[in-house]
Amino acid sequence: MTIHIIGLGQDPDNLPDDTRTLLDHAQVLVGGRALLEHFDGHPAEKLPITAPLEDVYATMAARQADGLEVVVLADGDPLFFGIGTSLIERFGPEDVRIYPNVTTLQAAAARLKIPWQGIRTVSLHGRNDYRPMFSALLEARWVAVFTDNRNIPSAIAQSILDKSGETHCMWVLEDLESDKERIGKYTLEEARKKSFSPRNLVLLERVAEPQIPLGLGTPDDLFMREKNLITKGPARAVGIAALRLRPDSVMWDLGAGCGAIGIEASSLTTRGNVIAVEKNANRVAMIRENIRRTGAYLVDVVHGSMPGCLADLPTPDRIFIGGGLAGDADTVLDIVCKRLRPGGRLVAHAVLLDTLTRARQILEEHDWPYSVTLIQGGESAPLAGDLRIAAQNPVFALIADKPQE
Repeated sequence: MTIHIIGLGQDPDNLPDDTRTLLDHAQVLVGGRALLEHFDGHPAEKLPITAPLEDVYATMAARQADGLEVVVLADGDPLFFGIGTSLIERFGPEDVRIYPNVTTLQAAAARLKIPWQGIRTVSLHGRNDYRPMFSALLEARWVAVFTDNRNIPSAIAQSILDKSGETHCMWVLEDLESDKERIGKYTLEEARKKSFSPRNLVLLERVAEPQIPLGLGTPDDLFMREKNLITKGPARAVGIAALRLRPDSVMWDLGAGCGAIGIEASSLTTRGNVIAVEKNANRVAMIRENIRRTGAYLVDVVHGSMPGCLADLPTPDRIFIGGGLAGDADTVLDIVCKRLRPGGRLVAHAVLLDTLTRARQILEEHDWPYSVTLIQGGESAPLAGDLRIAAQNPVFALIADKPQE
């Protein structure tokens, strides 16, 4: 028998006649507790959707095998951040029928009178990771966020303020299609201090561009830095190119300084993450300010000394070492070699020949293939009414690939 999945839209009491008839004849109703409570007077057996889901699915399969009519209730539309996808994967498309309905996003777009095909949508329901939201904020003017009792509007507002300031305003749509419906537009500062109904949808609207456009080739003088300590533009370009970043790359930027490498690299890791590690407190503050200026949402800052602070970081598939080889290079490189994902890539910049030599020896001990590129850059400077080329310090780029296991 077929399992029927009904989207209840925004009003469970306003369903098409054929869907209502199917619902009336259901012998087993499956859904979240709040949805089942709405049909408390229905004579069908009620099966709440609770963890672990496989136990719920096993009971559904047993009822289906007994010849009972099983109907699953879904908020909005079953295939829009709903349970429909999971049920199709579990029971197969041939044994599932979907009855679509109006999503919360559709209703919200209608209230705000904006076309919803251009809205990027993410769900934070049951998640501890805001990266999908930050990735969407980089690419779209409008971003819709499905919340839960932990990822509430005030927490979302605070997370954006921590990264970039008042670049967005927040629309919060509460209790849509009910007599308690309320729609409000707030600054992030206002939203972070407010409480909202648990039944809400957040829409983030970009209202200001970052002070510095995020991307490759940012002029050095736009970054806040300490005594001109920055990986210069030509060296940044070579280093980032050598990393061969992918959109989903997880990258460590070790000895991040002012964060220029990691910030520019994050423009390429639009579904990934860049973790900038720096031990100097003043430079950490500069990284945070440069993140704010550029809107580099996907860069996280770790204030700590290596190698101890690396233990709890997510496994990287790309590692850049800028200022991290000046101290205990042997220990740092040993940890890096162990933590880098097989098939991943390491790029380390060295200015001193002794540092380069020791790093090469360590890579040879690990039997990693590597190459060295000499970066010799220069830029124009005024002289006697004309221009000269002022040479920058030569930098050795050590590029290594971790063998596949």
